[in-house]
Amino acid sequence: MKWLTRLLTLLAFLSVFLTAAFFGLGPQWVDRASNRVVGDPGRIPTLETLALHKELIVGDLHADSALWGKDLLVQNNHGQVDLPKLLEGGATLQMFTTVTKSPQGQNYEHNASDAPDNISILALAQRWPAETQHSLFARAILQADRVLAAVQQHPQLTLVRSRSDLSALLTKRQAGDIVVGALLGTEGSHALDGDVGNIEKLYTAGFRMMSLQHFFDNQLGGSLHGESQSGLTSFGREAVIKMQALNIMIDVSHSSEATVRDTLETTQGAALIVSHTGFQGHCPSPRNISDETMEMIAEAGGLIGVGFWADVTCGKDITAITNAIRYGIDRFGLDHIALGSDWDGSVTTPIDASQLPHLTQALVDAGFTVAEIRAVMGGNLARFLGEHLPPL
Repeated sequence: MKWLTRLLTLLAFLSVFLTAAFFGLGPQWVDRASNRVVGDPGRIPTLETLALHKELIVGDLHADSALWGKDLLVQNNHGQVDLPKLLEGGATLQMFTTVTKSPQGQNYEHNASDAPDNISILALAQRWPAETQHSLFARAILQADRVLAAVQQHPQLTLVRSRSDLSALLTKRQAGDIVVGALLGTEGSHALDGDVGNIEKLYTAGFRMMSLQHFFDNQLGGSLHGESQSGLTSFGREAVIKMQALNIMIDVSHSSEATVRDTLETTQGAALIVSHTGFQGHCPSPRNISDETMEMIAEAGGLIGVGFWADVTCGKDITAITNAIRYGIDRFGLDHIALGSDWDGSVTTPIDASQLPHLTQALVDAGFTVAEIRAVMGGNLARFLGEHLPPL
């Protein structure tokens, strides 16, 4: 029976090893495989471009970095955003978005609302608290707490919740202080757990942007990638009105076109955000809404974050990003175009946050004016926040 004892011992060892790998290394493996930096980042910035870049407000509307459980304060050798990368890249503002549900087999055409959930597996591997297995609201708070903990631990990262916070941040930077402003947003309002009262709780926790949908229809209405292509539900209308009353900026980056139109109607033409996207007229893709609907957003004073990945730009290199930005400016107007990388959102990009000067160089090389570069790299974002964040 020695062979049986040896077999059982081996199986026990393998079980312990696989369990340790799942809990200890699994999330990092997935992060490393999902959030890659591949493609031509363009030429190394010149001294002249670096001087220009240093003068810019540089801001990005969408990064899912808080999802993965990595230390945001150290230079990670995987992923696309952490504080050292943001500092090296000269970033001023970074929106951290909280991902609370993502369907397995997600695609841009259609996803069932009840499809098995990728985040549940990741939550188990990261040993999230038990309440996160059944509460998407709890998942949003957990990721927000990761950002808040980083803010509390490092003087070069500060939370921006109001116009006053924004003004203080910009004043510090003008004085030569190297500091990055972090903002909090949701990736879909299924994080409300069907309770409109949770909007105020998220606001209290520091959230200032909320997207309505992600890859599937939810209680607020139809997703661009869902099954119904419907507009806002009655709950969705109630939620949108509550967000507007609290000065929470509304993000429609994954919403169906009917939901976008209903949101504009319900808010009486509020300035919406499309935090990470491309343009259908430039890159025909089921991930991008029509130019006609995007024009409605721009006409209402909205802000459009140009994504950095091939599914929205139709190209893997940095020139694809600059081409999308050029199209956005020419089609919808300079004041409405910003950066919306979708870093750490299970996408492959040609640059990470440390390489933002490469994007400035690519814009220079593509013939953008200094005024255009100042606007799209972060000036438009700072202006928009100054207009739409709560005063205090």
